[in-house]
Amino acid sequence: MAKITYIEYGGAVHTVDVPTGQTVMEGARDNGIPGIEADCGGACACSTCHVYVDLAWVEKLPPKDSMEEDMLDFAYDSDPNRSRLTCQIKVSDALDGLIVHMPEKQI
Repeated sequence: MAKITYIEYGGAVHTVDVPTGQTVMEGARDNGIPGIEADCGGACACSTCHVYVDLAWVEKLPPKDSMEEDMLDFAYDSDPNRSRLTCQIKVSDALDGLIVHMPEKQI
């Protein structure tokens, strides 16, 4: 279980416990956190679960694979260093304290 903090574009903060093995996207969906739409349900076939990873966490996450890189090309205001798709980030104990920021909108 890891405590993940989701920060909405407007500044609202949601900190929830997400079970190990789930994705950061599933944690948002299962806890009703707005700002992560996840239209494809986690198949890495859209960019509607896009977030900006907090700077303190960027280097601690596994690298993006080529499919995630391709989908991020479609994300709103993607940042080459901080943008990630939450469906591609598996939760583990090592992610306890992860902070992600939602973009202004999802496309």
